[in-house]
Amino acid sequence: MARFRNKKRKPFVKHIVKKQPTVDHVTGDKIPRSFVFARGKLPGPLRRLQMDLRKLMNPYTALKLKEKKRNSLKDFVTLAQDMRVTHFLILSKTDSAPYLRVAKTMQGPTLTFKVHEYSLATDIAQSQLRPRCPPDLFKTPPLIVLSGFGTGEEHLKLTTLIFQNIFPAIDINTVKLSSCQRIVLLNYNKETKLIDFRHYSIRLQPVGVSRRIRKFVQNHQVPNLRSLQDVSDFVTKAGYGSESEPDDEAATVNLSSDIGRVNRASTKSAVKLQEIGPRMTLQLVKIEEGLCTGRVIFSEFGNTSAKKLGNEEEDEQESEEEMDTDGQENAAEEEQEIEDEEEQEIEEELEED
Repeated sequence: MARFRNKKRKPFVKHIVKKQPTVDHVTGDKIPRSFVFARGKLPGPLRRLQMDLRKLMNPYTALKLKEKKRNSLKDFVTLAQDMRVTHFLILSKTDSAPYLRVAKTMQGPTLTFKVHEYSLATDIAQSQLRPRCPPDLFKTPPLIVLSGFGTGEEHLKLTTLIFQNIFPAIDINTVKLSSCQRIVLLNYNKETKLIDFRHYSIRLQPVGVSRRIRKFVQNHQVPNLRSLQDVSDFVTKAGYGSESEPDDEAATVNLSSDIGRVNRASTKSAVKLQEIGPRMTLQLVKIEEGLCTGRVIFSEFGNTSAKKLGNEEEDEQESEEEMDTDGQENAAEEEQEIEDEEEQEIEEELEED
């Protein structure tokens, strides 16, 4: 007897994963990609800082990169070749302080920064009255702004070049204003030789429009007018029209295209920056010629401190190798104990027989 086909059977649908482009279709330049990972064991706050840095480097980074204790730097280099990764951001912790290394794959150079202070994105949000971090904020890469690096020193020129190439370049004539959602600011202090690392979100507000009117246009919510005699009182009543913040002329721009429902082309809008984190205070201590190895091009504290820092990093690698070997030895001992127990059980069974 023939079998009837079940009409309720759902067809198989193959999900197509959209691949990210490797070359910018406007500028034609290669899009930089990054890995953010750790070397050695990190405490909880530094682990959260690592996740904040991955979120900052979106969308051209491995947000869910998994690390294991047995992974070496060569493993990440091999994976970077397959995924066309151009930069490494490596966090580590010593007895003295945490360090951040920014390396160019595959041949270097490597910049080593000492992290004096840092604040997580959650800490920044808790300190603000109205934190702003919409989910669409990280769909486009941030802009990069460097301040105070033009002193003419060679190590600062190299630092500027590395940070400029870690994010995609933009063309001022063809860039879409709607894609400029975030900005990363690095400010170098000549006196203290420290670098202030900040991460902001960019938002535009039309000049001369009160906050209530902006919210009404953006959210499509009908305001409560029961206490008012006329609709015009919503705008003209004292307290309503004075809610707009004072706009500085230096922070206003004329838009060339529409952005959202409020900011229209050929109108003045005020540029507002709101910090979203993470925040770091960095100090450049060493520059190596290769990828975490090679000749030391620059050292902030001289050769002795560079050797000391190198010895600390070697101690970290040795401790990682010792942990791996200890784990292998323990596993071998456990296997040997299990085999001995099985042999004893077999001998006892034979004796009973």
